[in-house]
Amino acid sequence: MSDEQAIERLSADLAPLWQALHRRLATGRPVNRVKVGPLDTGQQTALADFFGASRLPGEYRTVSLAEVDAVLLEVTGADAYTVVERLIGPIGDRSAERAAQLAARQQLWAWLSGHGVVRAQPALEEWVASTRRAGLMTRSVEYTRFELERAFRVLGELPGAGVPLPVFAERVLGDPHALDDGTRLQATVIRALAVLYDSDPPTDAIRLRALWERAGVADDELSSTVLVAGLPTRGADGVVGQILRTCASRGLAGVVTLQQIRCEPRMAEAAGRVWVVENPSILAMALARFGDRCPPMVCTAGWPSSACVHLLDRLSRAGAELRYHGDFDGEGLRIAANIVARFGAMPWRMTSADYLSAVGANGPAVGRVTPVPWDGDLSEHLRRTGLAVPEERVVDVLLADIGP
Repeated sequence: MSDEQAIERLSADLAPLWQALHRRLATGRPVNRVKVGPLDTGQQTALADFFGASRLPGEYRTVSLAEVDAVLLEVTGADAYTVVERLIGPIGDRSAERAAQLAARQQLWAWLSGHGVVRAQPALEEWVASTRRAGLMTRSVEYTRFELERAFRVLGELPGAGVPLPVFAERVLGDPHALDDGTRLQATVIRALAVLYDSDPPTDAIRLRALWERAGVADDELSSTVLVAGLPTRGADGVVGQILRTCASRGLAGVVTLQQIRCEPRMAEAAGRVWVVENPSILAMALARFGDRCPPMVCTAGWPSSACVHLLDRLSRAGAELRYHGDFDGEGLRIAANIVARFGAMPWRMTSADYLSAVGANGPAVGRVTPVPWDGDLSEHLRRTGLAVPEERVVDVLLADIGP
């Protein structure tokens, strides 16, 4: 009789023994003794026969691995490890498997925390923390990373330039339905946007649509506008070029729509350095001081609209040097971090020294403050004082910088 035949002939009533051995051997730790049970009468008889015992064991019996090996080697020519694998299945190393799974999860979370999109917009660290608390999607490291990589691709393209959601999803992900309602990916991105914009996650379709619109997706071409002044329009012979040239020659601001920007492909050429501010009052003060000599300026009016996003993207791609300044408060820092990350803008007068030189004994509350990548101490200074510095407070310093 072959060893395999001898193994096959082992009594089925010995199953509790093989199962107990399989569980213990799979731990990856040294095994000397194994507790077997609970045993019914037939299993107790089989175990007594296996060891040649004169009396039946109780409901449970502890056996030594060496004792089992000795019997099996005599009966089958194989040790317990071989027999158990043949009868139950491969013996893995659960300890090693758990360690490998833990290492894979740790690598995933380290990748998530250190991703370039998070480093560029540290406000997303709160979203990272909540994503970690939620754990793996479908209990899979690979699937979780796949979905998060797609989420980062989306977040890296926001604010959008005013295209419908399916068009945006097709352009960024190659699937117009990737961000449809009810998808895991949409839920992941929406949680990130709610953190970024410091708003509650939407609870109905109206609030969801409003959040997407705030992120520059599906804005109306006519209602989305941007304020500009002094922007060169050489070579731009369309309507927008004419509007901006007329406004610049008279020291006026121009208001252009997303539709107009899209129809004027050359309006961003030869822009050179462009000063980008958060508040319309700064643009108004610049025009009041410089008139028709006002240097190129763009106003985001808070979070940039789709028209503003489209224009800044055009300027950046055309080689313009964008310099950005905004309010010193929680929202202002998040807007600044987004514009710096999205368009490669340079922070302008947005350091700890600038804040500390301008903050007074009173002022508006700073709100929720998150870090920025260009100054590791700035957010801490805002938290410590609790006071915001509106952009209008430093307008004279800003105008001194940009004066022609």
